[in-house]
Amino acid sequence: MARKKISLIGAGNIGGELANLCVLKQLGDVVLFDIAPKENYAKGKALDLEQASTQSGSDANVTGTSNWADCAGSDVLIITAGIPRKPGQSRDDLVGTNLPIIRDVADNMKKHCPDAFAIVISNPLDAMVYELMRRTGKPKSQVAGMAGVLDSARFSLFLARETGASVKDIRAMVLGGHGDDMVPVMSACTINGVPLDQMIKKDKLDAIIARTRKGGGELVQLMGTSAYYAPAAAAISMAEAYLNDQKRLLPCAAYLEGEYGYKDFFMGVPCVIGAGGVEKVVEVALSDDEKAMLKKSAESVMSVVEVVKKSS
Repeated sequence: MARKKISLIGAGNIGGELANLCVLKQLGDVVLFDIAPKENYAKGKALDLEQASTQSGSDANVTGTSNWADCAGSDVLIITAGIPRKPGQSRDDLVGTNLPIIRDVADNMKKHCPDAFAIVISNPLDAMVYELMRRTGKPKSQVAGMAGVLDSARFSLFLARETGASVKDIRAMVLGGHGDDMVPVMSACTINGVPLDQMIKKDKLDAIIARTRKGGGELVQLMGTSAYYAPAAAAISMAEAYLNDQKRLLPCAAYLEGEYGYKDFFMGVPCVIGAGGVEKVVEVALSDDEKAMLKKSAESVMSVVEVVKKSS
């Protein structure tokens, strides 16, 4: 059986780490794509990764390119293209800048790799993934946004550090838009089955939730640019679930058609990801407070999506 093919649109910090993880996990051959002025940069990263692969024992081919034809036949397309956040910017501030970029990606995806499962990382995430699906006409099962896995990962780390528990035992679920209104579902968050309120005092838990919601901004302030190791790891979890038909239950930005009472936009919800892509949206019971928080988050998402719709 031929190796799978994963194309990474954007060869920056996240793109490079995505490629590295694909090689280390031997998920398939990798195409590291960027615009023409950055083609040599993409080629250099690809060559560096191939040389590193002699130490890990991976036989994956890594290609750097600015030619969309090299992405033809991709099984997975992970999209990081766009301008990353700078200190003081919100994710929504990027909509005007990154919207033309995602449209160009969508047009080329439709032409060169229409059958690929698309994972969007570009911000503002929920609006960008909506526009990609609208522009390509792909079925909702074949397009997802990487947000909830990352937000849940940040929440999990902070919980592990506070309790002294192993990160392997933390089960966290964060829903809603990828922004400051994200919703931790406390009934779905445990330490290996033990409810959080038995392990953490409320004031500590509230502080952890607040830090999670501002998790991306904290890193932007520290580094001057967006995070890349954790976002890449989160997207690879989604790609791996698809390529290996793992049927994993992951919080992802999925297209809603009435689930949780919302429709016609993408928002972070629990999804089963397998060979069919986003195979199912799982509706979990929410408390009244969680429903109210999800409503606020949904309204934030819809306001940005409306900007996209009006400019289409």
